[in-house]
Amino acid sequence: MIDERAQRFEALRPTLVRHAYRMLGEYGEAEDVAQDAYLRWSDALDRTRVEDDRAMARTIVTRLCLDRLRSARARREIYVGPWLPEPVVSEDRNDPETAATLSDDISFAFLLALERLAPLERAAFLLHDVLDVPFAEIAQTLGRAEPAVRKLATRAREHVRDAGRHSRTDAKELLAIRDEFLKALQNDDPAALARLLTDDIVFTSDGGGKAPAATVPVVGRERVTRLLFGLKEKQGWKDVVRMDLVMLNGMPGIVTFSAKGIQDAAALEITGGRIAAMYVVRNPEKLKAVARRL
Repeated sequence: MIDERAQRFEALRPTLVRHAYRMLGEYGEAEDVAQDAYLRWSDALDRTRVEDDRAMARTIVTRLCLDRLRSARARREIYVGPWLPEPVVSEDRNDPETAATLSDDISFAFLLALERLAPLERAAFLLHDVLDVPFAEIAQTLGRAEPAVRKLATRAREHVRDAGRHSRTDAKELLAIRDEFLKALQNDDPAALARLLTDDIVFTSDGGGKAPAATVPVVGRERVTRLLFGLKEKQGWKDVVRMDLVMLNGMPGIVTFSAKGIQDAAALEITGGRIAAMYVVRNPEKLKAVARRL
């Protein structure tokens, strides 16, 4: 019985972890939530008749995430510098086309847009607009009347809008732009690098007070170009012993390692053939899952 239950839940786990990650923006916590949900789901099967395994598990995960979001929001109010979601290496590192196709609902831009929502708005929007859950079921999950849930989803939709819809640039072109970006840095060619950036590019780095990082986002082609070469000159890439080219949250990414271990993970948001945003995670607490994956 236990093995059969475990197998049933394992079939649901990837979707549940992805849902929890969208809710929390932290992959390690999402995995913990899924495991906690399994214990509660299994207990529910002992106490009552469950007609829909998926719906029950989804409800449990959503409620667990709402509980965690309340404390997470308090922690983020005192977070040092910009907060970025924990990066995730795409499942198939060798298939950028698939990774890009599946990336909309876990892109950095989308997850940061979700951060602006109240917890219930976030849950209602993700359940309805991303997972296609009927409003009647969402109302039961959130303990709210169905009209109220519809309003929550509508308000959330207005705030999020197109944040999850990045440019449909061909995957090979995305990787080529990343390669050109690295080549310009390696060849000390600021002009070539600047041509790859949009006028209003935003560079955001997350050190969480535990690793050196810019305490505010840097905006604009010239400023970002100067920053990148300044960082290269200051650090000299002297500590880098390994550089992995991967897809992070569906975007071309670069993960660097020093002799001590993982150093940072950078994702490039590319729109119209140029880099519109860079998300660099340096907080070591947020790099554990990437390090395990690689």
